[in-house]
Amino acid sequence: MTVMQRLREWMLPIAMASGASLYLVYHALPQLHCAGPFLEKAVGLVQPLLIFSMLFLTFCRIEPHELKPHRWHWWLLLVQGGLFSAIGAGIFFAGKFVPAGHEEWLVLAESAMLCLICPTATAAAVVTRRLGGDVAGITSYTILINILTALLVPLVVPLVCPVEGLSFAMSFSMIVAKVFPLLIMPCLCAWILRYLLPYMHAKLMAYADLPFYIWAVSLCLAIAVTTKSIVRSDMPVSLLLMIALVSLVCCVFQFSVGHFVGSRYGRRRGRQTRKITAGQSLGQKNTVFAIWMGYTFMTPETAIVGGLYSIWHNIYNSWQLARKAGD
Repeated sequence: MTVMQRLREWMLPIAMASGASLYLVYHALPQLHCAGPFLEKAVGLVQPLLIFSMLFLTFCRIEPHELKPHRWHWWLLLVQGGLFSAIGAGIFFAGKFVPAGHEEWLVLAESAMLCLICPTATAAAVVTRRLGGDVAGITSYTILINILTALLVPLVVPLVCPVEGLSFAMSFSMIVAKVFPLLIMPCLCAWILRYLLPYMHAKLMAYADLPFYIWAVSLCLAIAVTTKSIVRSDMPVSLLLMIALVSLVCCVFQFSVGHFVGSRYGRRRGRQTRKITAGQSLGQKNTVFAIWMGYTFMTPETAIVGGLYSIWHNIYNSWQLARKAGD
């Protein structure tokens, strides 16, 4: 095995360890703290550009006619939307009977809601491709779950955490404004390039591993931000550990359900492909979006669950990629 092959095999653990280490070094050296505002602003600018580039290169590989819904999509949408709505209804009816001072369960329930309704990660297509899954299938599901999230969150969240002056139309427009630039625009740009500049499109397709390396850089930044939120959090350690447990349970549950649903569809020879694709569709999350939803619509403490979930799903993805490389 060459050095580059070994590096690709361990790219995700390296990116995660680098992100956590970079922030811990920054936190331990007061001399670097003066650069904090600049670094925070730089990460805020660079991360969306990396995600846009990664999705743009992914859409370049997909023909428009390949983006179509499949039966397994509807089952996964039912799982995400149904459980999110059910937990929201449970909070609405049970919340009034909880004595004051025992609101921790509410934070945990809201954390589970965020883990369940959070859309598929924009990087999921990159991982799915390396695992041998269906890139067009997971991209179609990413579009569908973002639409469902934009419709369900404004309907269900006001029952759980009413926000004064925030109507359905306002919530819907906020979510669409968050989703559109990083989901629809890369798709449009890729297809415009495909039909108007085919030579440039062909040149980009020659760099097959480029989205994977872009994702590794993006993951490094995301883990650094997650480490920052954990280190700076002032919530009790017991509550932090319980939120971590909720995120782990949700991660295991969603990957398992995705694998189960995917393995039930398609011809026998294609079931492994569907199993991989459905598992990544349901299990790998856009955790930056979950963090934003947490501090925008729900109890602020829930925002940390997105960062914790990202640790679990990236550990699992690292194991999957290492196993795939060893086959």
